[in-house]
Formats: sequence, C-alpha cells, structure tokens
Amino acid sequence: MGTKGNDPLYARYLVYLTRPFPDFDFSFIKPVRQKAVNLLNLKSGDRVLDAGCGSGGSFPYLRQAVGPSGEVVGVDMSPRTITNTRKRIAKNNWENVHVLEGDARTIQLTGTFDGALMFAAPDVFASDDALANIFPYLKTNARVAIFGAKISDRRFGWLLNGLLRKAFARLSFTSTPKVEREPWTILQKRLVAISVEEYFFGWMFVASGTVANEESKQKDQ
Repeated sequence: MGTKGNDPLYARYLVYLTRPFPDFDFSFIKPVRQKAVNLLNLKSGDRVLDAGCGSGGSFPYLRQAVGPSGEVVGVDMSPRTITNTRKRIAKNNWENVHVLEGDARTIQLTGTFDGALMFAAPDVFASDDALANIFPYLKTNARVAIFGAKISDRRFGWLLNGLLRKAFARLSFTSTPKVEREPWTILQKRLVAISVEEYFFGWMFVASGTVANEESKQKDQ
C-alpha cells in the first residue's frame, strides 16, 4: 500500500516538480485546510496527528494551532512524498513537527493525540483497518477532521460524477477506496456529533466529529 514503486504517476511528477519549492500548496485549497484545522479545536500545547499528511501542506496551520509547546506528527506512506515533507520541515526549522513513513493500517505510533486530521487521505479515513490502528492513540473527546472528494448529488452533478470516478481511479493508489457519495461513513461509526460541509459544487467535503467515549461506543453497538 503506497510503496515507492506504485505511487500514482501524477504524484511522481508532482513530487519532483515541487521539490525545489518546499512550501508549495495550491492557493484554492489553503482556506479549506484552515477550515479543517479550525474544526479540531486545538489549543496551545496539544499533540495532533496528520494521517496521510502528504508533503505537509497542513503543517503550518496545525503548528500555529498547537503553538511551540505542542507537537505535530505526520504520517505518510510514500517515500517520494516524505522527502518533500522533510524538506518543508527543515526549511521552516520546525522542531516540534515530525513525519513518519508508513502505512496507516500498521504504523506504530507512540503517546496519545488531542486531534487528528486526514486531509485528502481516503486511504486512511475510508479504511476500517487504518482507523482501527489509529483510534487507540486518540484521546476520548479528541476532535477528528477529514477532507476529500465525493460524488455530488446536486443538480447536474451527474455530468461530472463519472469523470470524477475515472480521474480518482487513475490518480490514486491501487489501494485507495472508490469515491462515494458519503465517504465519511466508515469514520462516522467512531465519532459522535459528526458534521459535513460540501465544497466545490458538492464534489468535495469537510467532515468533523468527536471521538466517542466508551459509554457512547457501547450505546451505538
């Protein structure tokens, strides 16, 4: 899952094109990153997990939220991408930001986290195995926020839904789940008070919720 040899072709090109520019990020996506981070309700000194962190586009917002006394831990499964991630960290001299290379389904984490972000990471938030591995490290009542693509139910959405499915299949890892109308369904079982907001004509979304405590989990069973 996500080894160096099977990175999507577009990812290989994008990684190499942006390597000289460690802080590169698409301008249209920056407000959405900020929105997702805000939904985590982080405070100074918190510890936050960025699962499927990519090249670290969300790191500036997460680091600002937890302050110099907090910690940001990123996880990504692509060695190519992590090379860029580490360049971003080094360029900005972020001593409290770290990245781990590994599959979210098997990565061994340490300690606990006050929040978790899964931004454009369906391999994580739509994988029951990945969530089962990560959630034991999240504190009760920790906030979780995700961003991703979805099938649009809006008027004329069908015009691009088929194209989105094909593009998603071509631009994703072979292990990435298919794009669905409600990609947050698997994650929702582990959260309470989940909310969803659509973007870009219903083809993108941000969802967030709170990690269920043990009593809530038992009630849901």
